[in-house]
Amino acid sequence: MTFDLSDNSIYYAPYTLRSAGTLNAASSRRTFEGMLIKVGSGYGCIHPWPELGDPSLEKCLKDLAGARRWPIVKRALRCAKMDGDARELEDWMFDEVEVPESHATLTEVNGETIEEALSSGFTTVKCKVGRNLRQESKSLNELAKAYPSLRWRLDLNEALEPDEAITFIKTFNDELKHKIDFIEDPSPYSAEPWKRIRREVGINLAVDRESAQKNDGAQVIVIKPSVDEPFILTESAVNQGKPAIITSYMQHPLGQSFDAWNAMSMGISFPGAIGLCGLQTHGLFEKTAFTEALGPIQPQFTPSEGLGLGFDELLKDQKWKRLELS
Repeated sequence: MTFDLSDNSIYYAPYTLRSAGTLNAASSRRTFEGMLIKVGSGYGCIHPWPELGDPSLEKCLKDLAGARRWPIVKRALRCAKMDGDARELEDWMFDEVEVPESHATLTEVNGETIEEALSSGFTTVKCKVGRNLRQESKSLNELAKAYPSLRWRLDLNEALEPDEAITFIKTFNDELKHKIDFIEDPSPYSAEPWKRIRREVGINLAVDRESAQKNDGAQVIVIKPSVDEPFILTESAVNQGKPAIITSYMQHPLGQSFDAWNAMSMGISFPGAIGLCGLQTHGLFEKTAFTEALGPIQPQFTPSEGLGLGFDELLKDQKWKRLELS
């Protein structure tokens, strides 16, 4: 489907995602607003997390209509450009190349969620923690003993101060400590406090968001293509000898697919640089036709077939509104 760009027309379609529980320590929401955008033949996704520093959806819409300063808006337009180019050529962006495998993303740490992840083939889980430290520590220690082959990644979403993070991590038993790949964003980033956390606990730390500019205290670089420029950040990680982990932005499956395509592309551009990723997040939300198009939650990403990033008929069926440009 091609649209006349002579007047720079942009269309948008708001959506709502609903989660079964809270998704991280930074947010208590269970309802998430975003919008799909359509520029010419291409589609993109804007899914802001104001809790993590993004502008509101209303501000994103105004920015899209005018200055286009915000990274999340720029990246959505980039997605629409790449998707549109592929659709014009009648190409599928995932043709003949595999997306890197992923860990399981868990918002609840218990035996049921771990069993489900293992039965789906995952060997590593990433747990969102930082809401109930005492209970989470107890559960993690017990589960590390019960599942000795499982690898762990913990994401605190900057919920703690450095001393609090050190105290929390020191409650982990040896079984857990030895199986942790990294702890992401234990506190708001600052190089010296992070270096102190690393010295005190002996576990790798991962930095998220703007990680090329601030990563001296981190050993792992987390990249979210929906808000980050992945090539620049991956190149920076390679130059520093640090692994790059590409994850989705816990968003609409279209944006999730753009993140997965970028992970695939970075794996081609920088062989061996991309570690086990975090691209399987559509299971965190209530089922929709879009989430169903991505298939089961498993280490292997299953993209929607079609042109561009896929979802052809589902995208055409959206209730598109024309954006009045400023």
